[in-house]
Amino acid sequence: MHVYVYKSSRKQGYYVYLATKDKFDSIPDAMQKKLGDLELTLEFTLSADRKLAREDPVVVLENLQKQGFHLQIGDVLVTPDDYKLR
Repeated sequence: MHVYVYKSSRKQGYYVYLATKDKFDSIPDAMQKKLGDLELTLEFTLSADRKLAREDPVVVLENLQKQGFHLQIGDVLVTPDDYKLR
């Protein structure tokens, strides 16, 4: 699936993935208002086995298919290992 990634003008580190370029109608209005203008930053072909820096590609694909968008929050990836006591 070809995906388009947009960054939020209001929320630093927030990115929206869409399956159709500039098709923002799948994003709830309240969320769109909080995110502000969205600027296209990246487009690529996504598959379940493609590595992404901060997201699980399977989850991204599921969200795109189920709700029409995927929201990535923050620049830091938190994994289950981050919750373990050291």
